[in-house]
Amino acid sequence: MLDRSNMPRLGFGLMRLPEVNGNVDIETVKEMVDLYMSSGMNYFDTAYVYHNGKSENVVKEVLTERYPRESFRLATKLPGWVLEKEDDVERIFSEQLEKTGVSYFDFYLLHSIEEGPRIEKYEKYHCFEWGAEKKKEGRIRNFGFSFHGSPELLENVLDRHPDVDFVQIQLNYADWNNQLVQSGRLYEILTERNIPIIVMEPVKGGTLARLPEEAGKILHDADKDASPASWALRFVGSLDGVMTILSGMSTIEQMKDNIRTMKDFTPLSESEKDTVKKVVAILQDKELVECTSCRYCTPGCPMNISIPDIFRALNMARLYPNDNRPRMFYSSLVDRGSGKASECIKCRQCEDACPQHLRITELLEEAVDKLESPRK
Repeated sequence: MLDRSNMPRLGFGLMRLPEVNGNVDIETVKEMVDLYMSSGMNYFDTAYVYHNGKSENVVKEVLTERYPRESFRLATKLPGWVLEKEDDVERIFSEQLEKTGVSYFDFYLLHSIEEGPRIEKYEKYHCFEWGAEKKKEGRIRNFGFSFHGSPELLENVLDRHPDVDFVQIQLNYADWNNQLVQSGRLYEILTERNIPIIVMEPVKGGTLARLPEEAGKILHDADKDASPASWALRFVGSLDGVMTILSGMSTIEQMKDNIRTMKDFTPLSESEKDTVKKVVAILQDKELVECTSCRYCTPGCPMNISIPDIFRALNMARLYPNDNRPRMFYSSLVDRGSGKASECIKCRQCEDACPQHLRITELLEEAVDKLESPRK
């Protein structure tokens, strides 16, 4: 049974690390790791595919070679979409051990279970049984999965594999009643079964740190010293059953702010919960693109379109239709090498990869209209 008592409230997600000229800024990440470890927290979450396959190598350089192995917890994931045969499971696992420089993983996940071929591959190649064997060997200490599917699928998977140690889900106040993500219902299923929860996307890919002006003012008026991100983290941290909250921090400032919020954690009061509900009401009225900037869509794009960044510009254009900044931001993306939204060839590989199930090709057409076409 997984011991939840000594787990850190905040986990360091290694999916959105700072970069310089397209490469991970190792020295800045080292400083972030040192700040995080000195706070007494020690959970690091990476994956085979993060940073175009380089995140696990970064772990070795910034963490494994600098800290004793028993001083930190390390999680990584098996990407079902790259599996072509059963032997690939062991091959990738061995590669991950070598890349990270460890002999075991504290937490190991089947990456992004959802409806379709991914769960079918995990079942076909007996990945749940394989995980149980690795636990017996001591190469994995806790085995689970991350999830982006429906509540019905979650119940089905747990019925067939009730012995998982934990489940990682997307959970934040904006997605609690989102009919696509259904965070609230997923949370209820896991708490009913007493399964420890690791939370990803508590700030919704940074969306809840960059709120519309009206929503941001509500939070500022309630507490002028608290950042919007701290409200999002406290919402999730106030929920029973949540073991650790991952944050994909990209700057030292974000790390410091999150440590302040989570080290001496204070749950939301009832009045603060009411404040969050007011923000949710505003966000639900805006109809923004529900992109979390996970970037699963970008590596296979034949036109090299920076889809999450374009959606960020599109959301800005939806919120502020008369502001020229979304177009300026979009132009800078293209200048830095992104393909244009109008260059999409509708191959839809991005839609197959998207854990949010967004209709990306249709949204790119809207981006063409709002960001490329002459103003009407």
